[in-house]
Amino acid sequence: MRKKPIIGLIVGDAAGVGPEIIAKLAARDFYSEYCRPVVLGDARVLKKGAEASDVDVKMQIIDRIEEATWENGIPVLDQKNLDPMTVNYGELSVESGKAVLDLLKLASDLYKEDRIHGFCFAPLNKAAMIAAGCEYESEHHYLAHLFEHTAPFGEINYVSNLYTTRTTSHIPIKDVSAHLTENTITRAITLANTTLKAAGIENPRLGVAALNPHGGEHGKCGREEIDVIIPTIEKVNEAGVNASGPYPSDILFIKAFNGDFDGVVTMYHDQGQIALKLKGFDQGITIAGGLPAPIATCAHGTAFDIAGKGIVKTSAFENAVIMTSKMAENLMK
Repeated sequence: MRKKPIIGLIVGDAAGVGPEIIAKLAARDFYSEYCRPVVLGDARVLKKGAEASDVDVKMQIIDRIEEATWENGIPVLDQKNLDPMTVNYGELSVESGKAVLDLLKLASDLYKEDRIHGFCFAPLNKAAMIAAGCEYESEHHYLAHLFEHTAPFGEINYVSNLYTTRTTSHIPIKDVSAHLTENTITRAITLANTTLKAAGIENPRLGVAALNPHGGEHGKCGREEIDVIIPTIEKVNEAGVNASGPYPSDILFIKAFNGDFDGVVTMYHDQGQIALKLKGFDQGITIAGGLPAPIATCAHGTAFDIAGKGIVKTSAFENAVIMTSKMAENLMK
């Protein structure tokens, strides 16, 4: 019988809900059904998260992954890099941001050394990471740097068995049209296709969004569909990708949640995010699409407003662990 993948669990920002989430799931032995978990972080931070959640977490403190037995509590690769008494719940912490950056590097190195098969990270705080010296706009760009990855990469959002990616992301709406080119749309479609195949879908069915109301109405309400989106879909289909569209935004996700597509490619950020968060805010995850390692996290953030209260829901992180484990298993075959 094949062994389950070893999945690293990064505790996340110590001022947020990450340590509580990881502790809650460890206390009810959630992880063992899907993987062989190893917590990456300071054992004191995990203990504080357990205390905040009023749960008991048995830990096996290890210095090397190879020491993990999964018989004497959840293995913790204790970094001893952050005294939780110096971090207040709900307050931005430069020290915690620095610890997170170090943990992302640790996880990437462990994967490259074939000592773990993928990793999940509990919610991070971008402002804390930047304050700690991160030169990259997001954790995904930082991870691409760590992996020396130059091929297309980006966030893939997932909820209710539907994957979505977007052509443009954090730019003003007024600039979206100018950023829609054959290259950017092809990149988004290719990223979705590659990620879904990594998740075990052999021939992903991708629905591509239109930009304009009613899909542009044959040019009466915008020409982006005619000039750029349709020709790009035709070219990727010739290359063997199963993409269709463009579909007007107001019907695209109705079709998608009815099961017509495995994945959706949108043209801008909120075109997909609104639909996904209405469908399942507490369930959604973000996959680090395109990167060489299976990596995922919950779609929600550090939730500073409820950190330390022990009331955070764990469902989204559960889904992240399940997805990362599944992707890792596919790579292990």
